[in-house]
Amino acid sequence: MIVWITGMSGAGKTTIAREVLKILKPDFPQTILLDGDEVRALFENDLGYTEAEREQQIRRLQRLAAWLDRSGMLVIVAALYSHPDLLSWNRENFSNYFEVYLKASLEFLQTRDSKGLYAGAEIGNIKNVVGIDIPWHEPNKPNMEVDATLIENPSTTAIKIINSLKFLNYSKGLSK
Repeated sequence: MIVWITGMSGAGKTTIAREVLKILKPDFPQTILLDGDEVRALFENDLGYTEAEREQQIRRLQRLAAWLDRSGMLVIVAALYSHPDLLSWNRENFSNYFEVYLKASLEFLQTRDSKGLYAGAEIGNIKNVVGIDIPWHEPNKPNMEVDATLIENPSTTAIKIINSLKFLNYSKGLSK
């Protein structure tokens, strides 16, 4: 099973993915999180941030997720870049695939710019920022869309995602 969480930088992908992992792990010990930034670090940050390198990073995440899935793991992926061809590949190649889109406007994300990416791009110090000089491809068929501007409690959002994973038959007192 693959739960693929996507959205632009600052939408809360890693935070929500970690909450999903925290809730599921006690009852599903075979659950693992693949976070885009952590996987970059695992491979010694050998890729940059151009559009081609971002695509290569997503393909790396896809291959890792597929391998872990074949090993019986429940894989949560937190990934930024969402080119339609890459998301289509996910749907065609992962048997149990659930896509979550954390949607937020660029203007909103610029107000919570924890990594300083948007501010750096505005003044020309940072290049290859998705939504600024690399196009953001909004997912067109997510299984679940979450308005990231309304997320007040990450665990509440994580529970909504888990409750949508009906094939898990997971009803351990989780409420929306």
